[in-house]
Amino acid sequence: MPGRSARWILLAAWLLALAALGAFAIHALRIGTDLRSFMPPPQTADQKLLMDQIGEGPGSRLLLLAIDGAPEAQLADLSRGLADRLHSDAHFEQVVNGAFDPATLDDRLLAYRYLLSPTLDRHTLDATYLGEQLEQRIEDLASPAATLLKPLLPRDPTLETLALAERWAPPKPPALRDGVWFSADGAALLLAQTGGTGFDPAAQGAAIDALQAAFSALPEAATAKLTLSGPGYFTVLINANTRAEADRIGAVSTLGFILLLLLAYRSVPSLLLAALPVASGALAGVATLALAFGTAHGITLAFGFTLLGVAQEYPIRLLSHRRAGEDALASARALWPLLATAIVSAAIAYLAFFASGVSGLQQLAVFTIAGLIVAGLSTRHLLPRVLPARFRDAADTPGLVRAATFIDHLPRPRWLPWLLLALALLVLWRLPGPLWQNDLAALTPVPPDLLLRDAKLRGELGAPDVRYLLILDAPDADCVLAVSEALEPGLDALVKQGALDAAELPSRYLPSLATQRARQAKLPDAATLESALAEAGRELPFRSGLFAPFVADVETARTLPPLTPAEFARSPFGARLASMLVQQDDGWLGLATLSGVHDAAALDAFAESTQGHARLLDLKTASESLVIAYRERILRALGLALGLLAVTVIVALRSLRRAWHVLAPMSLATLLVLVVERASGISLSLFHLVALTLAAGLGLHYALFFERPVADAAEGRRTLHATIVCVLSALLVFGLQAWSSLPVLRAIGLTVALGVGFHFCLSILMARERRP
Repeated sequence: MPGRSARWILLAAWLLALAALGAFAIHALRIGTDLRSFMPPPQTADQKLLMDQIGEGPGSRLLLLAIDGAPEAQLADLSRGLADRLHSDAHFEQVVNGAFDPATLDDRLLAYRYLLSPTLDRHTLDATYLGEQLEQRIEDLASPAATLLKPLLPRDPTLETLALAERWAPPKPPALRDGVWFSADGAALLLAQTGGTGFDPAAQGAAIDALQAAFSALPEAATAKLTLSGPGYFTVLINANTRAEADRIGAVSTLGFILLLLLAYRSVPSLLLAALPVASGALAGVATLALAFGTAHGITLAFGFTLLGVAQEYPIRLLSHRRAGEDALASARALWPLLATAIVSAAIAYLAFFASGVSGLQQLAVFTIAGLIVAGLSTRHLLPRVLPARFRDAADTPGLVRAATFIDHLPRPRWLPWLLLALALLVLWRLPGPLWQNDLAALTPVPPDLLLRDAKLRGELGAPDVRYLLILDAPDADCVLAVSEALEPGLDALVKQGALDAAELPSRYLPSLATQRARQAKLPDAATLESALAEAGRELPFRSGLFAPFVADVETARTLPPLTPAEFARSPFGARLASMLVQQDDGWLGLATLSGVHDAAALDAFAESTQGHARLLDLKTASESLVIAYRERILRALGLALGLLAVTVIVALRSLRRAWHVLAPMSLATLLVLVVERASGISLSLFHLVALTLAAGLGLHYALFFERPVADAAEGRRTLHATIVCVLSALLVFGLQAWSSLPVLRAIGLTVALGVGFHFCLSILMARERRP
C-alpha cells in the first residue's frame, strides 16, 4: 500500500488527468439535437421519404399562431406587426396571415403573372374581358379597398397580382377581417414556416424564442396573448420537460445515493474517492465519442450516463469487500477476476447497440463500453492506491449477521424457477394487446389539452395534415408539375365529395413549362392589346395612356423564357415550392399536402387510378414499419450478444454449472420483468430494450458474486453488504424515474427497478448457496 504522500500525489495526478480529459471532451465534442440520429437507416423509398419529412417536410416545420385577448383592431395590428418582423427574421422561411403583400411578386417576377395565373386558361385579353374587368375596377375604387388597389391599377387592371396572392394562400384559409385572418372565436391567426428541421429542438427553440421576442417587442403586445402550436413547438416543449424532470430526479437521486453510501461506509473520503472511477468512465466515454465521431446526440449522453450506472457498483464492491488487516490492493486483486468478467459481459451486452446500425445507438455503445472499461480499470489499479488506510469492515455492519442468517434459511425449492418460467410464458401467451409499441408519437406524448388546441388551430387555419401525403412520381421536376396539374381536377372532385377539406399541389405555385408556354401563346401583341383596351374603356372614365405599364408588361411576358423551379426559388414562395419537390437518384417526387382527410380510402383509390403517377403515403404506417424493422435489427443484435455473453461467462467460470447459476437467474428475471409490464398493459419500446439490457448488466453482478465461493461467513456478509448497497442504490435512482410523468424516463426507471428486484431475489434463490 503506498504511503500517505504517494497517495496524495497519485490523487492529484488522477484529478489533473480527469480535468485534461474533460477539457478535451468539451472542446472536441459537438452535441447534436436531431432526433433522426436515433432512427434506423431507412430501407424503402417511403421510409426514406418519411425520415426527410420528419425533419424537413413542410408539415413538420409549420408553427400555428393565434393572438387573442384584445380588441379586434388591435389584434389585426399585432398580426401585421408580427408578420412584418418575422419576414425579416432568418429563422423563418415564410409567414402568412391573410394580409396582401404587394412584395409577393417583385418586379422581376411581376411580368410572369399571366404565365403563373390560370386566368388565360379561361379567358383571353380581348375587349369583352377587359371591359368587364375595368367596370369592376370602377366599383372597387369606390370601396374601402381603393387605397390598396389604386397603385396597382396602371400596371395590373385585371388584378392578376391579387389572383396569384389568393392562389398562393393556404387552400382553405380562415375568415378575413380587417385585412388579416381571424378564427371563429375572434383570435388573429398566422402560419409561420421555420427554416430549421422539425425534429431539431435547438433550431425550433431558437425560432420560437425569436418569435416570442418579436411579439413582445410590438406596441400593445402586453395586453394580448400569443398561443403557439405545431410539431416544432411540441418538440421544444417535450425536450424542455424531459430535461427539467430528469434534472429534478437526478438531483434527488444523487442526494439519496450520497446518504446511502455515507450510511453504508461512514466515511466521507471513501465516498468522494468512490466517485472517481465513475467520473473517469464518463469522461473517457465522452472523449472516445469525440475521437470516434466528433459529434454525439444529447440523448446519447443521457442514455450513456444511465447505462454507465452499472459502473457505480465497481467501487462499491471494492469498499465492501475490504478485509480488516488487508490493504485495498489485495482486495482489488481478489475481486478482479469476477469484476473483469462482469465488465466484459456488460460490454458484450452493450455491443448489441453498435450492431444495430443506428448512429445514435452506435455512439451509445462506444460511450458505454469505453466508460465501463475505464471505470473498471481505475477501480482495479487507481482507487485502491488512494483509499485511506483506515476503514470499517463491512462484515461488522450492525444487523448484517441477522440478514445473512435470514437469507440463508430461506426455502429454495428447485421446482420454483421452473414454475415461474412456465407461468411467465403462459401469461405472455395469453395476455391481450400488442407486445410492442410501434407508434412513435406514444413515446413522447403531447398533453391532451395541447393536442385539442392544435387540432382546433389546424382546423381554423386549414393547415396540412401531418399524417398523409400524396406523392407524385416523375422523371424530372417539370414532369412533376405536369402530373400535379393533371391531378387537380380529380382532387377538386374529392374535396367536393367531402373526402378531404383541401389539397395543396406543387403546380399551385408554379405551372409546368408546357402550361406557361400555352398561356404565353394567348397573350396579344402590344397593338392588339392597346386596341382592345381602347374599346373596353370607351365609356369609362380612365385617362388615355393610363394602362401603358400594363401593355409593356404583357409585351415583355410574350418573349420571357418560362419560369423554372430554380428561378422561382428566388421568390418569397420559392422555399415553399422547394419543400414540395424532392430530387432522388432515379427521378423526382412531388409532395402534395392534404388538409382535413376524412376518407383515406377514397384518396388511396384515386391515387391507384393514376397509373402509378401518384400514391398516398400514410406517414403513421411508414413510421410503424420503420420502428418494426429497427426493433428486429436490435433484437437480432441482442440475441447475438446474449450468445457471446453466455460463452464469456462459461469461459470465465470454467464450469457449466456455475455459469448456469449466473445466467439462469438473469434470464428468468428479464422474462418476469416483461410479464409484469405486459400485465400492466405496457407495450414495449426501444427504451424498454435499453433498460432491460441495463437491468441484465446489474443482475449479472448479483449472480456472479452470490455464486462466488467464500472462505468464511464474514466474506459472505461482505458480498451480501455490497449487493444490498448496489440494489438499494439502483432502486433509489431508477425507482424515482419509474414515477416520472414522461414515458421515456418512466419506461427506463420502471424496467430497471423491476429488473433489479427480480435479479436480486432470483440470484438469492438460484445462485447463492446456503452458508454454514
